[in-house]
Parts: sequence; C-alpha cells; structure tokens
Amino acid sequence: MRKTAISLGLFAAFMANAQSIKTTIDLVNVKDDKVAVTMEFPKMKSGDIKFHFPKTVPGTYSVDDYGRFVEGIKFFDNKGRELTYTKVNENTYSLKNAKDLTKVTYLVNDSFDDEMDTSKHKAVFSPSGTDIEEGKIYMINTHGFIGYIDNMQDVPYQLVIQKPAGFYGTTALVDQDKSDATDTFTLANYAKVTDSPLMYTKPDYITFNAGGMDLVLGVYSPTGKYKAADFKDNLEKMVLAQKKFLGDMNTNKKYAIMLYLSGGDGPHIKGFGALEHHESTSVVLPEMMPKEAIDKTITDVVSHEFFHTVNPLKTHSEEIHYFDYADPKMSQHLWMYEGGTEYFANLFQIQEGLINKDEFLQRMNEKITNSKNYNDTMPFTVMSKNILKDEYKDQYRNVYEKGALLAMCLDIELRKLSNGEMGYRDMIRKLSQRFGENKPFKDDKLIDELVTVTGYPQVKDFYNKYIAGDQPTPYAEYLNMVGVEAKKKDTPPLFWFIKDPNQTGYNDKNNTFVFDESSALSPFAKSIGFKITDEILALDGKTINVQNMQDFISYAKSIKDGQNVTVTILRKNGDKTDKIDLKGKAILDKMTIESLQYKANPTPAEQKLQNQWLTGKK
Repeated sequence: MRKTAISLGLFAAFMANAQSIKTTIDLVNVKDDKVAVTMEFPKMKSGDIKFHFPKTVPGTYSVDDYGRFVEGIKFFDNKGRELTYTKVNENTYSLKNAKDLTKVTYLVNDSFDDEMDTSKHKAVFSPSGTDIEEGKIYMINTHGFIGYIDNMQDVPYQLVIQKPAGFYGTTALVDQDKSDATDTFTLANYAKVTDSPLMYTKPDYITFNAGGMDLVLGVYSPTGKYKAADFKDNLEKMVLAQKKFLGDMNTNKKYAIMLYLSGGDGPHIKGFGALEHHESTSVVLPEMMPKEAIDKTITDVVSHEFFHTVNPLKTHSEEIHYFDYADPKMSQHLWMYEGGTEYFANLFQIQEGLINKDEFLQRMNEKITNSKNYNDTMPFTVMSKNILKDEYKDQYRNVYEKGALLAMCLDIELRKLSNGEMGYRDMIRKLSQRFGENKPFKDDKLIDELVTVTGYPQVKDFYNKYIAGDQPTPYAEYLNMVGVEAKKKDTPPLFWFIKDPNQTGYNDKNNTFVFDESSALSPFAKSIGFKITDEILALDGKTINVQNMQDFISYAKSIKDGQNVTVTILRKNGDKTDKIDLKGKAILDKMTIESLQYKANPTPAEQKLQNQWLTGKK
C-alpha cells in the first residue's frame, strides 16, 4: 500500500507540473548585465495568443512598462521552430495560429541602471524595480522578469532559479528541491508570482520568531558596512508591537524582508522606500544612512508595508482582486489603502509605546504642513481612480499626507460618535471580517459597507464631504475634540529655493540639491526662472558635497534681501543635461509655521477622548 501511495503521489506531482508554466531564471550565465529567462507552457487552448509583461503592478500606482526591459524575445513551437509575432506595444506580443507554442525565451535588463535617466520614461520606484550585478546582488521583483499569457493567469507556475554557488535567496517562498545549484518554487497563479519577490546575495540573513510569526531578514550592504544582525533588536520590537496592535486582523505565520542598501560602486538610485506583498516586503535605503536612521525608517516604512497585509492585500475592491496587469483599472480608495495604512504605521507607535504623545502629534503636524503642497479641493476618490493619468499622478504622494489625516479625522469622528467605543482600527477589523482576501467588495459600494459595519450613517456624511467631496478637511476642528489646538507663527525672512526648506533632498551622484516636484517654489526661484526639476549645483560659486553641506547652508542664510545672486543649476534638456547660471536679486521670504500642542486645560470630555485616541483603549 505504501509503495502504491508513493507512486500515485509521484504521478500526481508529474501531472501538476505538466499543467504548470515552468519558468527558469538563470542567474549563473549572466551576459552584459542581462539575465536569461525561459518559460515553458502546457498545451495552448487557443490559437491566437497575447503574451504580456505588466504595465503596472498592485501597490505602485504608476505606469512602469516592465516590458521595456526585455530584449531578444523568441517564441518556439513543440518542434523547436520559431514562431512569428507582432509587438503590439511596449509590454504585449501577439501570435496568430500558435496552438503549438511551447516556449518563450528572452533577456532581462535591470531597472536600477536606468533609474537616473528619465529622459524617455519615468523611473521605476526602486523597491518595485530590478537589479542585476553579477557576483553581488540580484533583486528579483518577479513582475520585472516573468510574463503571462491572456486567459492563463490562473495556471500554476513552477519557478526555477539557477543560482550562483554560495548565493542565498531571501524570500517567503519555500524551496522544494535539495540542490545547491537551483531553488524551485510552486506558485498558484500569476498573481502569486508577482506577489513573491526574491533577493539573491552572498548569505547575510537572520531568522527569528516574533509573536508566533517566523521572520527572515536578508541584507545587501555593498561595502559590508551593515549586517542583518545589526537590525534584529529593533525589528523584533517593532513586529511584536504591530502584532499586538493588529490582534486577530493579522494571520501571517511567516514574513520576509529584503533590505537592499544602495551605495559603494553600485547603481545610483533615488526611489527609497518599500513595496508590500502578502508575506514579504522589498526595501531600498541608502547605505550611507546611520544605523539609528535605518532603524527608524524600518519602524516607519516596513511597518507601513506590513500593515498592508490587512489592507488592501486582504481587504480590497474588485479592481485589486481581479487586477488587470496589461490595462489596469484603479480603485477609488487610496485614502484607505495607503492613507489608512500610513495612519496605522504612526498610530501603533504611540499606542504601543514606541514614541511619546508629543512625537506623534509632531508627525501629524508635519503631515498637515506637507498636505498643503497638494490640491486640497481635489476629491480623493477622483484622484485615486485616475492616478495613472498625467493630470492626477503628481497628487499621488498626498495619500501619505492627507490620506493619513483623513483616517485620523475619521478615527476621531468614530470615537466621538461611539463615546470612545469604536475607532478607525475597529472599523477596518469589522470590514476585514465582512470581506477578506477572497471576497472583494464593489468599489462604489464601500461607503455603504462602512456604514453597515460601524452602524453610524454620519460616516457617509464625512466621506461625501472630505473624501469624495471637494471640501478641505477641518483638521483643527477634529483635533480640538481631542484636546489639541493649533498655533501659528512666522519665521524670520529667509533665502532658499522652495517655500519649505525642509523638503530639500540631496543627489549624491551629482552633488546637488534636488526637490520634490510637489514642492512650492520660493518667490526668488520664480523670479530667476528656476524649475522644480532643476538641481542646485552651486550658489555664488560655492559647490555642495556631503562634507561642506552645512557651510553651503550657512552661506545661504547670510544672503541679504536684494543681494545679487548667481545660482548654478543642472537642467535636463532631452537626452543631455545642461549646466546653466541663473542670476537675480535675492528675495527673502518668511514662512508661516503651524504647530499643534495639547491644551493645558482640556475639558473632561476632550481629555477622555484624547486618552482613548492615543491608547486605543475604550
């Protein structure tokens, strides 16, 4: 009986593999910084076939066209003959009469090397991108390597990674073979493929259990400055706090974190942050950051991605559940998916004692300030639904500012209505219980569902005014309910290139100051024809680098109103970059700073609501 059972098991395994799409990624024979991919298909059900690479993927909200990184594509029939095809667009190939299609081969370039050149296409956000550095690192966001055929997205994939000797793959997937030369994984469908990133490096990882969940942290540090073990204590503390905060909303038994630290002689990249998946997250940060700053960023950013395991990964609309990689349809509810998740990433820290109440209030104050760089009357639902369109995409970053603030105000509204018995977290828990990973809600019915799970019709009024409507959210009014008041004061006049100097960034490749495209230009910058995409190279001949940055800032502070000033900039001009001097008279501009503070003498009702808000207790 045992022998028969084993034979039947082997037969079942054979049949499963025969009906799967075997995809091999060759990390051993890398040529010209390109990786070869082979996909072998079961028998086609249709003679006319469309083969796609994703235009975008869940969680990114941008058009990235991953097919542009593919070259040398060839399609073969069951006799090894090449089939003709038509390239429909950057991501799609069409084949006629291709019932005998059995294999496709192609080479993949990485996106990291392309990231600083945005003359032809907007850069792929680094955590959703790919990196190929032979002998060092392979960042495999699978959507950048693997395609799919229409109507075969639900066919299982067998993923085989041919890996270099001595390399380790950080992933949440389970290797199903014992070979040192290959890793083999079985994935239920294409959605699971794109949900499963891998990072191959020389081994530098730690594994541990926190709150009943197995974690693996893999780290790539190009100069060897950091090791995975350096971040264990902070990560373990963070995960335990998150698990406690979420309670039964999180059911993860395992989670993988791929931490890529950019630096050394590696590619120059700028898209720092992370991308969420059901059981993992890919994180990209600069290696030059001090350890304390990396720990803080892990707490803020990785916690955000982990909270996505609740929303939208396990509670979402039909647009996400049935995601169309070739022609994506976007949901209206970024306010909840990203804004609510960002709010969670801050709220759990105050409720679980990782930050104090003043730090939490300062974070909310910064979000109010940052949100003013965006269109405050644009309905969030309209922006969200159309986020891939040019006229809306520059508003995306506001999901982390105003989106989080909307969740905060709704939290306060619910606590006020329920006498502290219900908050935003309780609403999301009830919503996840009503739906879940395999039962999406209808996008235009979400607000009705929120009224149902909370029992408060007033939630619909809030939604119609501030989320779907064009009314600016009255933050001061809501914060006043929890014993917080707003104060305004003007700074002394200062000289700079944007209204808020705190939104200045640094490009270590060019040794320049750079600015977020949502930042407001200062009156001086406008007067000399400065563009927000320009990079500051020098001020009156004084250049910038990491060592003298403070000297540069001190000199800028010394400039007087009306003083003649020369600003040297780098400006993109098609495929080249021009070095230009812009001259004019300095204009000093004062900045009105708004700050939040707890009332010295809140009413008993305000104090009670504040305590419930900051502790999560009823």
